[in-house]
Amino acid sequence: MKESSIAEPLDRIDLKILRLLQRDGRISNADLAKAVDMSPATCHRRTQRLFDEGYVKGVRAMVAPEKVDRATLVMVGVVLDRSTPESFALFETAVAGLPFVLDCHLVAGDFDYFLKIRVSDMADFNHLHGTRLIALPGVRQTRTFFVMKEVVDNAALAF
Repeated sequence: MKESSIAEPLDRIDLKILRLLQRDGRISNADLAKAVDMSPATCHRRTQRLFDEGYVKGVRAMVAPEKVDRATLVMVGVVLDRSTPESFALFETAVAGLPFVLDCHLVAGDFDYFLKIRVSDMADFNHLHGTRLIALPGVRQTRTFFVMKEVVDNAALAF
């Protein structure tokens, strides 16, 4: 008997289930089972294992930003005044609490972080920048990039 903390390796069926769930998180178990050619009960057990072992982090709807007045996408490069674990931790804790930040990535190169932000328009961003972003702990400099066209966004992982 295997211990529950040891994950079983993924086989081709598991990978197919993951691909199908990425494409459509609302697919019914019956349709998923049919697509991978197995019984619904077996498919459900395998899918549940993928969730339980953390292969699937969650399922959510992709809301159309323009329908909820968040059509403007902005990328912000952030440089901190110090490169210490403490300054990174303070910044990360503060930025995690900002509801308008979609993504925050620690990066190598000219910036310390890149933020992905959605706002209603340039004036909305200008207000957030002046009141919230530059007030984050340790921020020395920001560089803003307004996205003119979203070519690829939230693409499915290739595996």
